[in-house]
Amino acid sequence: MNDFIAARSQMALSLGFHIIFSCIGMVMPIFMAISHYKYLKTGDEIYKGITKAWSMGIAILFATGAVSGTMLSFELGLLWPKFMKHAGPIFGMPFSLEGTAFFVEAIALGFYLYGWKKLNPWFHWFTGLLVGISGLASGILVVSANAWMNSPAGFDYINGKYLNIDPIKAMFNDAWFSQALHMIIAAFVATGFAIAGIHALMILKRKNIKFHSRAFKIAAISASIAAILQPISGDISAKDITQRQPEKLAAMEAHFKTDSASALIIGGIPDVKNEKVKLAVKIPGLLSFLAHGNFKTPVKGLSDFPKNDRPPVSITHYSFQIMVFLGVILMILGFIYLIGIIRKKQWVNNKYLLKFFVIATPLGYIALEAGWTVTEVGRQPWIIYKVMKTADAVSPMPGIAYSFYLFTAIFISLSLIVAFLIYRQIKMVPKLYDPTDKNYILNKK
Repeated sequence: MNDFIAARSQMALSLGFHIIFSCIGMVMPIFMAISHYKYLKTGDEIYKGITKAWSMGIAILFATGAVSGTMLSFELGLLWPKFMKHAGPIFGMPFSLEGTAFFVEAIALGFYLYGWKKLNPWFHWFTGLLVGISGLASGILVVSANAWMNSPAGFDYINGKYLNIDPIKAMFNDAWFSQALHMIIAAFVATGFAIAGIHALMILKRKNIKFHSRAFKIAAISASIAAILQPISGDISAKDITQRQPEKLAAMEAHFKTDSASALIIGGIPDVKNEKVKLAVKIPGLLSFLAHGNFKTPVKGLSDFPKNDRPPVSITHYSFQIMVFLGVILMILGFIYLIGIIRKKQWVNNKYLLKFFVIATPLGYIALEAGWTVTEVGRQPWIIYKVMKTADAVSPMPGIAYSFYLFTAIFISLSLIVAFLIYRQIKMVPKLYDPTDKNYILNKK
């Protein structure tokens, strides 16, 4: 493994882990605030137990996310110093604001965790809501910085120098809205189905059914609504990419030749050497419609771009296909559940539907990782699109492969620790969080 591949692999690993922690940190506080609101309005102690259980999970994942986020900050400077030298002054504003949002989130979480019976009930609830709002703000600001890498703005690049810097324009670049919208909805889909799946499993095991049923409903409704909205944000993103990064769209679809009535490709195995796709289902004109709103407008193929400027086709295409396939599966599940809530009440507690949710537990995060792969790999070979190539930004420091191995071990250890702590939290529901359980009553005594 050479140093360039090691640096890219380490960054991919770090981002792949951190994106899960950050998405949970954005979404779970919102679920917690919904549950807490229900407790304040109804006085039902089960909702209080759900709120406390979720708040402990948030605390665990917040601490882990803080560790992985700090590691990422150091990696940007250590692995990509040439990139940070030029890009740091331009998109530093969203990063500094993200730091502010993080501190607000940490302070609000401290107030929330230790505020039971000490703060005004509604102020206490607001501190929990503030944790979620700050988490969402952090996510949007970080995505804004990443969007700048895909759509550089706020500076003039003249003779190799970055001049006339405008940090506001850089932060609100052409890609920030579509990327932020798609990412936030994806976070709700992934986290919602993961939380709902865990509670569905507990219901199927006949453990603390009232507790898990109410928790399941909050997560499942949120996830279902988000899954139905996601194709809309996906369409906005696709149309944006068509205009700004046409070679990324071509790689996503393994679209090699420019032609009118460009076909949408479903599945398939790209043959990059011969510039064709094997074993694919092609729907004529649909790619043109999705990209341009017209069935006849040509979509640029990869053959229109220099080979050195083309993204890796296979991994981008496969990742895009995985994201879309899983997104459709979750959207269908969301439709079924919402129909059950509104019209077919007997569906809601159907064991097969609950099993479907259990199976769906990891699917949102797999789709999330696939989508992030499309975003990052689809931009290659550029670290700053059309300005700086990734190979030109890497650190000259030798031995990065050893750093990659060390960070891999750290992230695997963090994952195991988090899994153990979350598992322990679930096991403690009867004793600590479900007021209807006899073990809870005995524990209180």
